[in-house]
Amino acid sequence: MGPVGVLALQGGVREHIEMLRRIGADVREVRLPGDLRGLSRLVLPGGESTALIRLLDIWGMIGPLKDLVGDGVPVWGTCAGAVLLSAEVAERDHEVDQPSLGLARVRAVRNAFGRQVHSFQQDLDIAGLGRPFPGVFIRAPLLEPLSSGVEVLCSLKEGPVLLRDGRVWLSSFHPELTADDAVHRLFLESRDE
Repeated sequence: MGPVGVLALQGGVREHIEMLRRIGADVREVRLPGDLRGLSRLVLPGGESTALIRLLDIWGMIGPLKDLVGDGVPVWGTCAGAVLLSAEVAERDHEVDQPSLGLARVRAVRNAFGRQVHSFQQDLDIAGLGRPFPGVFIRAPLLEPLSSGVEVLCSLKEGPVLLRDGRVWLSSFHPELTADDAVHRLFLESRDE
C-alpha cells in the first residue's frame, strides 16, 4: 500500500497521524496539491469546516482533491472532514450557505448533537467490528444519506454517524481521539470496490 495522506491544514492532524503510524501505515502530511501524488488513501481530520474549505480554496486543493476521488482513491472525513465531503450542508436551527466538496451523496447537519459543551462518548455498534467502539462526539454532524447507494455502517437513535458512499467514508465522531485503532484499520483494509 502506498502512503496514506492526512490533510494537514487545520484540526486533529497529529492524532490521525499518530494512530495511522501506530498501525504501520506510511503517512504523509498533505498541504499542497503535489502532496496528493501517489497516495493510496487520504484522511480529512475534524476541525472547523468553514476554515478548512477556505484553506482548501486558498491553497488550490479543491480541484486536485476531487480528481483524487475521481481516480478511485479512498477518502475518509471525520467530523468537519465529513462535512466537507458531503453534497449538502445544513443546520437544524438556521440556514447555512457553506460550500463543500460534494463528493458523497450525504447531507451533513452541522452541530446536530449540540455544541462543544454537549460533547459525549458512547459505545457504538459498527458493522464489521463485532464489539463496541468508543465513539467520541464533539460538535458532531448528523450524516443523512441522500441515496440508497450509501452504506450506513453505524447509527444512533438520532441517525447515521458512520457511512460510506463507494470509496468515500464519513464519520460524525472522532476515532483518532481514542486508544482504539479499529476504525482506522477498517478504513485501511477496506476493499477498493
